[in-house]
Amino acid sequence: MNEEHARAAADIAEVEAANTAFYEALERGDYDELSDRWLPGEDLTVSCVHPGWPVLTGRGDVLRSYALIMANTEYIQFFLTDVNVSMTGDTALVTCTENILSGGPAEEGNALGPLVGQLVVATNVFRRTADGWKLWSHHGSPVLTDSDEDDDEETPS
Repeated sequence: MNEEHARAAADIAEVEAANTAFYEALERGDYDELSDRWLPGEDLTVSCVHPGWPVLTGRGDVLRSYALIMANTEYIQFFLTDVNVSMTGDTALVTCTENILSGGPAEEGNALGPLVGQLVVATNVFRRTADGWKLWSHHGSPVLTDSDEDDDEETPS
C-alpha cells in the first residue's frame, strides 16, 4: 500500500471512529461529549434535521435539540448498519442506517417505558479540525416499513 492509500485508510478509520463516538455519546446521554463532537465556532453553519423536525441551524439550536432529546429519552441505543464513508479533502460524508431502540419514561410499576424500534437513514458530514473530525451536519430521515404503508392503506376514507 502506498503512502497516499495508507493516509486515506487512516482518515476513513478516524471518521468512522468520530461517527461512532457521536452515537455513543448520545446513547450515554453525555451532553458534554456530544457537544465536543460538533464543529466548534460554527454558530451559523452547523445544521441538523431530526426525523420529523424542521431544519435546525446554528450550533446553539442544534445542541439544545440534543439536550431535549436526552432529557426526554430514558433509553436509546443505535445499531448502525450500511455505514459508508466518502471523502474529499478535509470533508467526509458518512451515510448509514440507524437501527434505533428507545424507551420513554417508565409507566407505573415499571423501570422503563415501552421500547420502540425505528429505522432512520442518516447523513453525517464531518470536517477535519486540529482536534480531529467534527460534525458539521446531521440529517436523519425515517424509513417507512411495509407495516407503515399497510396502516395508511387501511385508513378508511
